[in-house]
Amino acid sequence: MLLTDQHPHNKSIMVAVLGAPNVGKSSMINYLMGLDLSVVTHKPQTTRNRFHCVFTVDHTEVVLVDTPGIHRSSVEFNKRLNEQAREGVEGADLNLLLIDLTKELLVQVKDFVHLMEKELGRTWIVFTKADRIENSDALPLEEVFEHIQELIPNAKRYFLISSKKGTNMHELTGALCDTATPGPHMYLDGSVSNKNERFFASEYIREQAFELLKEEIPYEVAVLIDEFKDAADKGAERQAHISATIIVNRPSQRGIVVGTKGSMIKEIGTRARMKIQAMTGGEVHLNLHVKVSPRWFKNNYVLEELGLPRAHNSARVWRAKK
Repeated sequence: MLLTDQHPHNKSIMVAVLGAPNVGKSSMINYLMGLDLSVVTHKPQTTRNRFHCVFTVDHTEVVLVDTPGIHRSSVEFNKRLNEQAREGVEGADLNLLLIDLTKELLVQVKDFVHLMEKELGRTWIVFTKADRIENSDALPLEEVFEHIQELIPNAKRYFLISSKKGTNMHELTGALCDTATPGPHMYLDGSVSNKNERFFASEYIREQAFELLKEEIPYEVAVLIDEFKDAADKGAERQAHISATIIVNRPSQRGIVVGTKGSMIKEIGTRARMKIQAMTGGEVHLNLHVKVSPRWFKNNYVLEELGLPRAHNSARVWRAKK
């Protein structure tokens, strides 16, 4: 039943966006949203939390559930990332399973089905990165899709897209809107996510750390917002004062993140501040510092503070000392 304060033609659909790390989930979501909401880097496993990304076409509200890339790992931190992906399908009307055209197609599907550990409901297959394949329209995707249906019986249709060039993105958007069912909108105040600006501030800081730091360091970096003060004087521009901690695993990493005479942390802060300002629409004062927390990715307290609760296969992990 529609709410009385909503348009009688309102429709909605909740869509879980699934796939392996670096398959193009965040790039596709940002294209559909028309803004850089989800963090995108060239490194895999950038997304760490499940969250909603919302856009509206006419009277149709589309809620995309961005999820971490599901992957093989016995590390506690990665177990929790996988759990976030599995929980992303709960309550979803439709699943979009993204498959990277530059890799073995059926291998990706088999790995995903094995790691997902649950049967998927109605699912569409989205073949991504078409811009990287010469003459991608000639690929035997119909035949591949038939094999995929043997692995995922609820796979109903497929799309070939490029988030970089926008190939077939309008067709995907139209199909989502056509599939939506009559019902009230969840987000009535213009919100584009169920996460607040505090969450995205930490994501943008971590995004820049991923982009600027080399080798394995980005994967051993986490960001916690210590303080987020948002104020505006009457008639004045909005201002945000943010203090954040970049957590690293080893003392040697602290020096790398800080950089020579503070050059690296300054660059991370400068780039992150620009993205946060674009989000808030006002001036941002950003204060960053680095903290060494050995094996933080096994510390229950830190992981839960990062929004990653225990997974069904979690091991016994450290707890904060009282």
